[in-house]
Amino acid sequence: MAGCAALAAGLTVRPTGAASKVPVLGLIFPPFGRGVPEEGVAMYGDRLRFVVNGLGLDRMTPEGYDSVIPRIPAAAEELAAAGAEAIELTGTSLTFYKGEEFNQRLREAVTSASGLPATTMSNGVIDGLEAVGASRVAVATAYNDEVNARLEAFLIEHGLTPLVVTGLGIEAIADVDSVTQDDLIQFGARVHASAPGADSLLVSCGGFRTLEIIAPLEARTGVPVISSMPHGLWAGARLVGLSGAAPGYGTLLSRDA
Repeated sequence: MAGCAALAAGLTVRPTGAASKVPVLGLIFPPFGRGVPEEGVAMYGDRLRFVVNGLGLDRMTPEGYDSVIPRIPAAAEELAAAGAEAIELTGTSLTFYKGEEFNQRLREAVTSASGLPATTMSNGVIDGLEAVGASRVAVATAYNDEVNARLEAFLIEHGLTPLVVTGLGIEAIADVDSVTQDDLIQFGARVHASAPGADSLLVSCGGFRTLEIIAPLEARTGVPVISSMPHGLWAGARLVGLSGAAPGYGTLLSRDA
């Protein structure tokens, strides 16, 4: 029932008088109760509508992820019924924690349940890193050491070299909100400084509000910054036919169509 409540919230947040002319992206969030992402509104305004649903994740651990995976097909079905034209399974760690083969199976499960094209937040950050020519990556995360090790393996699987993967050790979803944007700028800059030779910075955790810190972090570090929610939404927007461009928010999002 909580998932249905989250879905209803998503449907009421972004009213539009011309809904049939605006693409609709469905988002499956790890926790319950996550409304339409403010970053998505800032990036795309009235060019993209969102419907949302949640899985009920409360801890960012492999055991926590395992507990909500079975709920994904039903969430995808509900989003299709609500008018989604494509679906993104958000939650970077939820989708990378068992590697790319499992990530692929998650996409297939969403498509099988909904009949719609699907992507994941992990695909968004990988595509983003590839688009900016990343090779040697400094990685700043919310996660504990075990989840960080799984992210390192996932990046290596995609041909990237993670020079350092440093986390804040957060496990409870509720604790992510205590990390401010200034905290993230300082943390990201420290992680990049600890990895001489890094040609990019990845900030990984879909619960972090990172859209507004991408450009400042790029100015401070001198390298492109890819982060979970903005670049996950970029991938989702492209899936429904938009360019994904959101000028003013860093190297990749500022590119023209």
